[in-house]
Amino acid sequence: MIRTVVLHKNTLDYVYVKARNKLVLKLETAKGSFQECRLIYWARTESDTRKRKSRKMELQYRDNMLDYYYAEMEFSKTARYTKYFFELIDQEGKRFYYTEYDFTEEYPADGYFEYLYANPGDVLHIPEWARGQVFYQIFPERFRNGDSSNDPAGCAGWGEKPTRENYMGGDLRGILQKLDYIQSLGTDCIYLNPVFKGDFNHKYATTDYYRIDESFGTNEDLKELADECHARGMKIILDGVFNHCGTSFEPFLDVMEHQENSKYKDWFHITSFPAGITHRDYECVGAYKWMPKLCTSNQEVCRFILQVMEYWISYAGIDGWRLDVADEVDPYVWRTARVYLKEKYPDILLVGETWSFGRKMLSGDQMDSVMNYVFRDAMLDFIAYKKIDSVELDERLNHMMAGYYEEYNHAMYNLLDSHDTARFLFSCGEDKNKLKLAAAFQFLMPGAPAVYYGDEIGLTGDNDPDCRRTMPWEEEEQDQELLSWYRRLSEIRHQEPAIRQGSYKTILAEKENNVYGFERSLDNIHIKILINNSEKPAEINLSTGNGAIQKEIPLGEQNYRNFSENGDSLPIKLEPYSVKIIKFEEVKL
Repeated sequence: MIRTVVLHKNTLDYVYVKARNKLVLKLETAKGSFQECRLIYWARTESDTRKRKSRKMELQYRDNMLDYYYAEMEFSKTARYTKYFFELIDQEGKRFYYTEYDFTEEYPADGYFEYLYANPGDVLHIPEWARGQVFYQIFPERFRNGDSSNDPAGCAGWGEKPTRENYMGGDLRGILQKLDYIQSLGTDCIYLNPVFKGDFNHKYATTDYYRIDESFGTNEDLKELADECHARGMKIILDGVFNHCGTSFEPFLDVMEHQENSKYKDWFHITSFPAGITHRDYECVGAYKWMPKLCTSNQEVCRFILQVMEYWISYAGIDGWRLDVADEVDPYVWRTARVYLKEKYPDILLVGETWSFGRKMLSGDQMDSVMNYVFRDAMLDFIAYKKIDSVELDERLNHMMAGYYEEYNHAMYNLLDSHDTARFLFSCGEDKNKLKLAAAFQFLMPGAPAVYYGDEIGLTGDNDPDCRRTMPWEEEEQDQELLSWYRRLSEIRHQEPAIRQGSYKTILAEKENNVYGFERSLDNIHIKILINNSEKPAEINLSTGNGAIQKEIPLGEQNYRNFSENGDSLPIKLEPYSVKIIKFEEVKL
């Protein structure tokens, strides 16, 4: 046992408020050090040690170095003035105690941790509709051309090779025309890449935040789209590009005209005057002079961002924002936006873009979710590149989920690719069996699976701009078998509450055959998922436990398969690159 690797602090990373009368505590220990960890707690006004409460902690996650134990404390009233410490039993049965002061074999007389008071503002609030939902991401310029009258001059033909400069004519009217198709995928929320007036076909260089780009339609078209989504029971969120703007943005033009005398000079990070259109004179995205960074620490800029965000929520009825380059914006902006907007619109969703671990934006005071590129990277390394085996995958997934509050794990934007990356299918060498495995992880793990338009019918492409090909609408150009796979996975997610909301734990990770298994549980329902990431078949004896009803949830057109209720193990044969889903319902005696 490594005594030094035991860690808990009275901070948000280790204690958070689930409800005013519920606290969730986390304890980290060296991997495999202890057979049991217990939480000992009591009211600080209670001095009788015999009345202290003891709660066994659950080993929920385990990565390559640490075990992560959790316990929930529930109180009859508001959580307040609670002292606590930890009791740990190692693999040899020896007992230890861990306090804020010490790690000792002696029962502690002081040095206790203490939680003081749960304010209403401390409670973690995520929109209920966002937990486990299915996203569908659309790059508007390439999804469907529904109105040729607004096509940009010199528009390329639909289906031609995409470049960084050419236009294809996709618009909001085209999305409206395909809402039935989008709904048929089990989509809960559409995420649109930028639709405001901007430079370039991607519109990430915004020039007017209050106007839909004329090549996409009108402000009224967006409102109609939002209304039609809501009529179908779907939500819609927009891309908010507030880290930077385009060089034709009016305040930036004013700086270029009036230089240091411009009233907007502090809206940007001007490094020298006189300033021209060059990255040497102002900070921008990378060294891309066409996208100057906004000074989001400026109070006027912050107010402008909030006004834009509220305008589109109020006018069009959108359900939230995906916030571009969110981890580079001053956190004050997001904290202010959360307080200001959530007071008026408590169910709006705020999703931050980050390409790394997003914990700094997920403490309850900024975002509801982040784009989970950490998940995507693990899928690429395990399935597409075969760089890691199932044991290493398990360590990475557990490490990822242990880094966030459990509520956030159910709202994470779990993507395989996007407008900024190569398509997952391309990264797999066009092997659709591998894409199907990755999609199964997306839809069956905790989080919100995010499908990038066209993935579901086999659209492929290298990195930007090739990943932004036009959506093919002729059935003969779509992989109907793959489309059925995505629809079935989405259907299972919507039919099985344990998949959408249940807890997660690893049940199998084998180096030898690269089979990975995990379980999703809710109440008395346990759903076990087995994934064979190998070109060889595998046979698994799945532990069932006595007194459980077992049936296979089909991924194809076959009927549900019922298994015998006898025995404590179930032989399962996995074909190469295949997925099995087995449902267990505990029989209460």
